[in-house]
Amino acid sequence: MTKHIFVTGGVVSSLGKGLTSASIGLLLERRGLRVRMQKLDPYLNVDPGTMSPYQHGEVYVLDDGSETDLDLGHYERFTSGPLSRQSNYTSGQIYQRVLDKERRGEYLGRTVQVIPHVTDEIKNAVLGLTGPDVDVVITELGGTVGDIEGLPFTEAIRQIPLDVGKENCLFIHLTLVPYLKAAREAKTKPTQHSVGQLRQIGIQPDILIVRCERPLPREHTDKIALFCNLEKHCVLVEVDKEYSIYEVPMSLAEDNLDQIIVNKLRLNAGRLQIDEWQELMHRVRNPENEVTIAVVGKYIDHRDAYKSIYEALDHAGFAHGARVLVKRIEAEELEKTDPDQLLRGVDGILVPGGFGMRGIEGKIHAVRYARENGVPYFGICLGMQCAVIEYARNVIGWTDANSTEFATDTPHPVICMLEEQKSVTYKGGTMRLGAQPCVLTEDSKAAACYGSNKISERHRHRYEFNPRYRPEFVEAGLIPTGEHAHGPLVEVVEIPDHPWFVAVQYHPEFKSKPDRPHPLFHGFVEASLKRHGQRAEVLV
Repeated sequence: MTKHIFVTGGVVSSLGKGLTSASIGLLLERRGLRVRMQKLDPYLNVDPGTMSPYQHGEVYVLDDGSETDLDLGHYERFTSGPLSRQSNYTSGQIYQRVLDKERRGEYLGRTVQVIPHVTDEIKNAVLGLTGPDVDVVITELGGTVGDIEGLPFTEAIRQIPLDVGKENCLFIHLTLVPYLKAAREAKTKPTQHSVGQLRQIGIQPDILIVRCERPLPREHTDKIALFCNLEKHCVLVEVDKEYSIYEVPMSLAEDNLDQIIVNKLRLNAGRLQIDEWQELMHRVRNPENEVTIAVVGKYIDHRDAYKSIYEALDHAGFAHGARVLVKRIEAEELEKTDPDQLLRGVDGILVPGGFGMRGIEGKIHAVRYARENGVPYFGICLGMQCAVIEYARNVIGWTDANSTEFATDTPHPVICMLEEQKSVTYKGGTMRLGAQPCVLTEDSKAAACYGSNKISERHRHRYEFNPRYRPEFVEAGLIPTGEHAHGPLVEVVEIPDHPWFVAVQYHPEFKSKPDRPHPLFHGFVEASLKRHGQRAEVLV
C-alpha cells in the first residue's frame, strides 16, 4: 500500500519545508523507493499565475502547462518522480471543485460544509497520487500551523490516517528555534507552542525538524522531545547551510532521517546510494574557478522571483567546477546610469522573463552592451524579446521598433501578441503554457549545446517574434535558429559572429538539475568562463 508523509511547518514561514520535503524525496529515491511529491497551498487563488512575484516569487511551470508553486521546482531538482496538475492544489482549486459539484447537484440537496465536503475534496487530492507504482507520497502543507486558511487542510490530513491506517502515515513538523543574542540562548518555547497547536488539531508529529542558526546542545533537543511527546532520536536539528541548499539531503542523512522514516513506515527499502551526491557536494565546496554573471531584471530585490534562474546558473557552475557569482542589477538603474558603470567586468549577461513596461529600456541597454562588447548574452522569454527589439532599433535602424505589449501603436511591432491570445479575456491559465516541441538549426550554438536539433521546452508567454519581419532580421544578422515543430513560431535567435549570443522564447531554467545542468546554461557559463580567462590573460 502507498505510504504517506505529511510535512507541516510552524512558528514562521520560509523555514524550508519545500527543501526539506524535496530532500526527503531524494533520500527515499536513493534507497530504491518510488516517490511522488505534492504541495497543498491554502491561499484562495486558483493558481499562482496571476500573483505578483513580490507576493509569491516565481511561477514554476510544468510540462502539462500547470502554473505552480516554486517549491515544485525544488521537487523536480531533487527527485525524478513525474509532476503534474495533481502535484499542486490550492484552496481556490478545492473550493472551485466543491462549488462546481454543488451546481451540478452532486450533493443531492445536502448542505455543503467545510467538513466533510471541503475536507473530502482535499483528501481526494492527496489520495489521487497513490497507486501500485508509488511507494511513498510526500505532501507538503503550505503556511504555518494555526493559519485560518490552512485549517481545512490540517483537518483533512488528520483524517487520512483514519482512512488508510495510521501505520501508513507519518507526520513531520518543521519549526524554528530562535537564538536570542541578548540572552545568549536558544529558545525552544516557540517550537513547543507550535507542536501544541498541531496536537490540539489532533495530529501528533512523528518527527520534528528544528531549524536554527547554530547547533543545539543535546539538552535542548531532549527538552523538546520531552515536552512535544517524541522519541529523542526523532528530534533532528537542521542548521543553516554554509555553501549550498544541496547540502540539506546530506545533513538529513547524517541524522539518519531516511532510516527513521523507513523504520516507522516499515518500507521495503534498499541501502542509501548517495555517493554521487557526495561527489557533487565536494565540487560545490571546492570550486576551481569563478565567473561573474549579471542578471538584469525588475524583481532583483526579491530573490525568489528568479529562483530557478539562479539555481540553473549554479548547476552549470557545478559542472564546470566554478562558483557563479551573480551580480543582480535592477533594470531601471540601467535606464539612468551609464551601462558601463554597472556592467563593466562581468563575464556574462542574462536577462530573464517578466511582464510589463517597467525596466524594459534598461534591459534593452543591457542587451546592447552585451552585443557591442562581445559579452556572452543569454536572453530568456522577455529577454529574447528585448534582444529582438534592441537589434531592430540599433542594427536595422528602426528606432521606434517595439513590442505591442509596450506600445500598441509602434510602426515596427517586431514583437506581437500570439494570434490565439487576441481573443483571450481571462488572465489566469490562458497564456501559452507547458512543454512544446522545437526544431533547431543544425549548425546553431543552441543545437551544439543540446547535442540534438529536436528538443522540448516549457513556455509561459503571450507575445512572440513577429514572423513578418523575419527576412529583415536574417539579412541583418540576427538569425532565428529554433522554430516550433508545428508552426512558424520563432523559439530561438542567435548572432552567429558573436562569442555567445543566444536568446530563447521558452524557459530552460525549469528543466535544470544540480547533477544535470540545462545544456544552454552549461554553454552560457562555459562561454562566460572563457571570457573570464581571456580578460585575466589581458590583465596579466
